[in-house]
Amino acid sequence: MENLALIESFSEFKDDKLIDRVTLMAILEDVFRNALKKKFGDDDNFDIIINPDKGDLEIWRNRIVVADGEVENENQEISLTDAQKIEPDFEVGEDVSEEVKLFDLGRRSILALRQNLIAKIQEHDNTNIYKQFKDLEGEIYTAEVHHIRHRAVILLDDEGNELILPKDKQIPSDFFRKGENVRGIIESVELKGSKPNIVMSRTAPAFLEKLFEQEIPEVFDGLITIKNVVRIPGEKAKVAVDSYDDRIDPVGACVGMKGSRIHGIVRELGNENIDVINHTNNLQLYITRSLSPARVTSIKIDEETKRAEVILKPEEVSKAIGRGGHNIRLAGRLTGYDIDVFREGVEEDVELSEFSDEIDAWIIEEFSKVGLDTAKSILEQDVADLVKRTDLEEETIEDVLRILKEEFED
Repeated sequence: MENLALIESFSEFKDDKLIDRVTLMAILEDVFRNALKKKFGDDDNFDIIINPDKGDLEIWRNRIVVADGEVENENQEISLTDAQKIEPDFEVGEDVSEEVKLFDLGRRSILALRQNLIAKIQEHDNTNIYKQFKDLEGEIYTAEVHHIRHRAVILLDDEGNELILPKDKQIPSDFFRKGENVRGIIESVELKGSKPNIVMSRTAPAFLEKLFEQEIPEVFDGLITIKNVVRIPGEKAKVAVDSYDDRIDPVGACVGMKGSRIHGIVRELGNENIDVINHTNNLQLYITRSLSPARVTSIKIDEETKRAEVILKPEEVSKAIGRGGHNIRLAGRLTGYDIDVFREGVEEDVELSEFSDEIDAWIIEEFSKVGLDTAKSILEQDVADLVKRTDLEEETIEDVLRILKEEFED
């Protein structure tokens, strides 16, 4: 009965998939040797025999027989009288091996030993899990919703490993139920204490890139290369693609007939609008393509300041800017250039900032957020459209329009 707790410990861990037999035995021996050091002061003269399959073990202490009254180190030496109690034929100078029963270590030592064993094996498992997921950083992974918290969703994979999907790594339209499978990329893996902290993301550009690899064979095979991905999660994304094979149309292959190939990706991302464009080293052409679906009339580029002035027809301006300014913002991130939009044929216009005496700064800022930073750019819009695109009240917008109209009437 004295080794029951330890046998139970072996049974718990001998089938552990993350630990091999050799490692398990090494951990067990290390734990026992630490216990022997605490009990006897030294463990050099002990032999430990472990059978993790059966959950049994033997501990043997080896001592030298000395004459009665000459024992100086009880752990290393045994008196002749005591030795002959084990075996009557022992003589001075011979080696004696005596089995140490677990109850000899004391109840407290056995309990401490078991706790130490559990801690050591959990530490080993955690290290293995960390290494496993560290190798998966940047890869798509699927796990099941286990618990939904205010700031994060806790997921469990098939092996019972815990992953965290923080609120800011979720697409705004994401809605999860317990037991539901969720896909994302392994964004980061860190050891917090001895426990691995595995963070999943659905908002990272790399998630969209990996979805392209999964869903589009030419991307998976390397026939089409993804040059850059930028996203406003759940709203809009732009993906620049290229192919070294002139026979392949990279955009057509990614989108598919009537959007058939990209439809599953769009659905996975909460109906995120995805623009796929051909990458090119021709900077003017690249910026032009990045502003799709708007048609650009001309471009002036300043490579030193990384700015581009784009001229468009008035009816193309709203397309270039996009809802909430998403299109022009993503085009800038995709190309690495700050893009300023100007209307073709509009010679006389006034910067909205010139009206700061009559229009509050926060109102000017609201218009600028959606790419409307001149008087005429606002006057060309419908009131209803301006209400939708900004956070401004209709009454406020009408006051602004009145002020601007007075300027041009004068």
